Amino acid sequence: MKNVAAYLLAILGGNKEPTEADIKKILEAASANVDAEAIKKVVSELKGKSVYEVMDQGAEKLTAVPSGGARGGASGGAAAPAGGDAAPAAAAPAEEEEEESDEDMGFGLFD
Repeated sequence: MKNVAAYLLAILGGNKEPTEADIKKILEAASANVDAEAIKKVVSELKGKSVYEVMDQGAEKLTAVPSGGARGGASGGAAAPAGGDAAPAAAAPAEEEEEESDEDMGFGLFD
């Protein structure tokens, strides 16, 4: 991911065909670990291709992927308690747990 990001940064910086050395230089400037094999793969896969066309093709593929919205966790409310305020209070801690789990996703930006 970081190699692709570095490739895209080079493109945005005006380099129409970034080389392995260009990507390595960008990653080293960010103090990121450099994996020469991964860089080589990114450059070889994107060589001669328009990055913008590749992104458009990827976006088209993502439209076929279900993107949530229909999670089965909560029920309709048939078993709701008599007090109207009890249900929203129970839902609030669940939202906080989701936010906490997003804080540490197990990887760094440049690992």
